Amino acid sequence: MIPVRGVAGQKIGVLGLGRSGRATARALIAGGAEPICWDDSQTARDAADAEGLALADLSKDKTLSGLAALITSPGIPHLYPTPHPAIAAALVAGVPVDNDIGLFFRSFGGDDWDSFDQTPRIVAITGSNGKSTTSALLHHILSEAGRPTQLAGNIGRGVLDLDPARDGEVIVLELSSYQTDLARALTPDVAVFTNLSPDHLDRHGGPGGYFAAKRRLFAEGGPDRAVIGVDEAEGRYLANQLSEGPGDDRVIRISSGQKLAGEGWTVFARKGFLSEYRKGRQVASIDLRAVSGLPGAHNHQNACAAYAAARTLGIGPRQIEAAMKTYPGLPHRSQLVAEAGGVRYVNDSKATNVDSAAKALGAFDRVRWICGGLQKEGGLAGLLPATGSVLKAYVIGREAEDFARQLTGVEAEVCTTMDTAVARAMAEAEPGDTVLLAPACASFDQYDNFELRGEDFTARVRAGLS
Repeated sequence: MIPVRGVAGQKIGVLGLGRSGRATARALIAGGAEPICWDDSQTARDAADAEGLALADLSKDKTLSGLAALITSPGIPHLYPTPHPAIAAALVAGVPVDNDIGLFFRSFGGDDWDSFDQTPRIVAITGSNGKSTTSALLHHILSEAGRPTQLAGNIGRGVLDLDPARDGEVIVLELSSYQTDLARALTPDVAVFTNLSPDHLDRHGGPGGYFAAKRRLFAEGGPDRAVIGVDEAEGRYLANQLSEGPGDDRVIRISSGQKLAGEGWTVFARKGFLSEYRKGRQVASIDLRAVSGLPGAHNHQNACAAYAAARTLGIGPRQIEAAMKTYPGLPHRSQLVAEAGGVRYVNDSKATNVDSAAKALGAFDRVRWICGGLQKEGGLAGLLPATGSVLKAYVIGREAEDFARQLTGVEAEVCTTMDTAVARAMAEAEPGDTVLLAPACASFDQYDNFELRGEDFTARVRAGLS
């Protein structure tokens, strides 16, 4: 646990009592504060009460009175589309609103660091797609290289649940736009921006607000090094703002699909090969085609991001290459769950938006595509150019019929349920085909989260093969 600094004797509100909220309350207690907790869910309140946490409705004036701050969980709206009543009341009352990420950055350093030979470092990774894989891959590279490391944030543990830093340790944080948007302290040593595509637009008031939330990690964080994906205009803009000139190697530009020229520090992947260039000369190359845990161009972009971050931490190209070859991949992200009769079954339930689903489709040649769910703003027009490899779509979800109608030029069968979709795809699959779950939608119409959706797909595939 990371005890929160500078809060001794203060009353601090904690809104939201999921994983990060409860960890925040414990860390505040360890720092000498008195947390006052609330969650709209009775089940969450009961769990907190059983843990001995004090409960009070934080939207009430009498509860807000005397609070030094309100710490909110990332899933709770604080501005768009409408602030949660407790946050709205805090804004009116002038109570500072923060989140666990802000508390972590102001509390992580310790007095014992003076005795360390190497100061601990923090790598923070954000972006629309690929940040989980990039974070897990970098953590794997560090572990394989013998560097002490912990993984947290939007993946794995809550940030305040981390163990105190060890000598030379590297903390790898995956940070969503919900987390970067509100944190009052953002001071990573290395910051990574993978890419940007439309997502969470209602939460950020449109694409500009969404990009602004991501940009805070760099503009306000002031990292020593920034790794920036430049395959979209926003990434090129961000890299330009952070760089003092073409040869400024504090900014490492990365790409999947294009060669990056110039005098700066670049890492890019083309035709399955990762290349690192510095001052206009190639210094390293890795063949990614045989790395089974990183299939497809989108994963090659993730490999470039993790490679670049690892290089800033002093890890050599051959060490990175060896670690990539042993990387097992993450569940629900281009995860090969079975292969039988010449047919591959791949779970990419994390492909919850159009861009990530398009990238998943692009990784395979003959696809029987299981898709659908709770559609996000913007429709499916951006997905259609990527459907050339699709033999047939098997559409699930509450909006299955509408989803199928939008798949112009694609044979689509409305299945509604995962059970039916998997059974139909397995019955029609031939050797050389890939049965791919890449929904392009949120899961909440049928599942509590994308993990449960992916687990359902995996279980039904394995049952069908048994």
